Amino acid sequence: MVSMKDIAVACGVSVATVSKALNDHGDIGDITKKHIKDVAEKMGYFPNSAAKALKTNRTSNLGVLFVDEANSGLTHDYFSSVLDSFKREAEKRGYDITFINCSKTGSNHMSYLAHARYRGVDGIVIACVNFDDEEVDELIRSDIPVVTIDHIFNDRITVLSDNVSGMRELVNYCYEMGHRKIAYIHGAPSAVTRTRISSFYKTTEELGLEIPDEYVVEAAYRSTTATHDQTLKLLELPDPPTCILYPDDFSTFGGINAIHEKGLSIPDDISIAGYDGITIAKHIEPKLTTLQQNTEQLGKAAAENLISLIEHPKSTIITQIVVPGELYPGGSVKKI
Repeated sequence: MVSMKDIAVACGVSVATVSKALNDHGDIGDITKKHIKDVAEKMGYFPNSAAKALKTNRTSNLGVLFVDEANSGLTHDYFSSVLDSFKREAEKRGYDITFINCSKTGSNHMSYLAHARYRGVDGIVIACVNFDDEEVDELIRSDIPVVTIDHIFNDRITVLSDNVSGMRELVNYCYEMGHRKIAYIHGAPSAVTRTRISSFYKTTEELGLEIPDEYVVEAAYRSTTATHDQTLKLLELPDPPTCILYPDDFSTFGGINAIHEKGLSIPDDISIAGYDGITIAKHIEPKLTTLQQNTEQLGKAAAENLISLIEHPKSTIITQIVVPGELYPGGSVKKI
């Protein structure tokens, strides 16, 4: 392994000068600094991460806490896209990624906080977990820099998709297409769900629509079985809806199957719309009408703000970053 002493000999300078050059100190000339860096690169020098951590008190390692109830892991279309963007931005800034977990079974129990400290992460992004979990609360209350996605905590930076405007835009689009009987199959209880339901009711109220209670029902996110069953119930109502909104794009496949089972056609007999804007939804026929969330910006903003908290803790403002989405019209909502 190449050491700084080897580089010093090759360049004819002291080890201290090599160290200053590699750490971008300002008390040596740019030409000398560039020469030393070029030689180090050609010799295949890599700084020792453990030694660097001891010196800077940072590991350049970010933790990711991501545990969804459906156990879909990184096959979760929406969050995998957000985390991919987060990873790319973090790596561009010189950080590595470590997934944080919590062993709930066996004798070697380790909380999220304990695992984070064990791995020595500089900060953590939290996405898609049970935010009421006491293990999450312990992590939130710790001194580790944290950024959350789609859930607000006091004194923590949060990156949010604009669910209020997103639902409003989706409902307004269906209304403009002539629909007055709009049903909503929403996801399981969460901050995101509550926001979308409130926006749904507020928008329909502003449009002068009366939504029967039986038009608003629950199905777990990404559960095609639950949305299949709820769709059948909606279609069998004495006065069924003309348009059904689903909790997410993936779950619409359960609804589509139920609609086909009833011998109905989309959008001629019944219109549907999803939420998220996952890629596969644009490759079915008819293409799914959906609210496309900006996963690229969500992940990028989470990485930028977490790294800012780590590198500039005194000047980074604790705030909520709201990222707007965009309506994708598709072809699953009929003009009536």
